[in-house]
Amino acid sequence: MQHFVTEERVIEEVKRSIAETLRTDAAAITPEMSLIRDLDAQSLDFLDINYRLEQAFGIRTARHLVLEHIEEMFGEGSAIDDNGQLTGKAIELLKIRLGDHPNELKPGTDVEEVSALITVKMLARGAMEILNTLPPSCTRCSNGDWRTEDGTHIRCGSCGAAAVFTTGDDLIKEWLQKVQEERRLF
Repeated sequence: MQHFVTEERVIEEVKRSIAETLRTDAAAITPEMSLIRDLDAQSLDFLDINYRLEQAFGIRTARHLVLEHIEEMFGEGSAIDDNGQLTGKAIELLKIRLGDHPNELKPGTDVEEVSALITVKMLARGAMEILNTLPPSCTRCSNGDWRTEDGTHIRCGSCGAAAVFTTGDDLIKEWLQKVQEERRLF
């Protein structure tokens, strides 16, 4: 785990990104707020927020929801049925992944309702997961002298190269593979 970018800083940057995108006051945003239910975010707002987070930290966030990765890895219909509703297996995985809203998730939930569960804290957790994939050494010069001057971008202290992190999509795939190996859901 890296120690250059703190969880507090990540939450600050997430709140700032949301506030800039939605043109609202960052001080009024709390970690438990739902982007859709509490802050009135629309689907296109998520793209802008993710772009701002990528720029703030030098990372690449997930382009696809966990549900899309489930479908890709375990087959069509494994997460979303023909009626656009979540399967029992998808609910089980979402409860493990999201953790924050277990009572709201039930088989038969419309897939569109999942986005409403995304909170500020979840976005911050996703950014931290990516930042925590900081490699032991620089991919350019192999030195392990990581530094940050601005509190958000990690660079090699020897050659100045930006740290290269695992992408959000790759992390989701790795997580799904690990859960599948441990629980044999599919």
